[in-house]
Amino acid sequence: MTGKLLVSALVLLVAGPPRAQQGAKFAAGGGDPPDDRGSARLLYWNETADEAAGQIAVNYGRPVWRKDYEDSSNFDAMTKGKVWRMGSNFWSNLYTDLPITISGKSIKPGLYFLGLRRSADGSSWSLVFIDPAKARKAHLDAFQIQRATVEFTAPMNTEVAGSNTVEKLTIVLTALKNDPKNLTLKVSWGHLALSAPVKVTVGE
Repeated sequence: MTGKLLVSALVLLVAGPPRAQQGAKFAAGGGDPPDDRGSARLLYWNETADEAAGQIAVNYGRPVWRKDYEDSSNFDAMTKGKVWRMGSNFWSNLYTDLPITISGKSIKPGLYFLGLRRSADGSSWSLVFIDPAKARKAHLDAFQIQRATVEFTAPMNTEVAGSNTVEKLTIVLTALKNDPKNLTLKVSWGHLALSAPVKVTVGE
């Protein structure tokens, strides 16, 4: 009996503990060289108190427009009826420590991952907001945005694009000179031109 127990113990020692995800392989990507990222930021300054009153920032990777996107069928295949990551590499995101509205949609202060949704018929676009905590819990990369849960959306207006091609994705926030609480968010890439009105609540 003792011999059988000894043999069993030796088998367990040789086999070792069970390994989780046996056979799984992993690879790492990115890191070097640094990627090209842009940031559209507006800082509100309280001139009376001489201190910051809040800020809004959109941070995003800047993919280059490709020649094959000139063929509308290729661009449509990438965007129609889908959520597009609106950037490259790490998630495009909106940070705001002020309450804002985009196209009338109320947005609380916080951090949001962003994307763009195009309707199935291709006629309309909307900005999509994703909860970073949920994306982080699922280990989702922005490349997997189709798997992310969209929390809410805000419609974007389609603008008439200029004759020149915008080589790299460009997002800007522009405030009215006589009314800095009213902004315009613009997205330009290739021949795509979108905009949305933004209202900021500050100093209230």
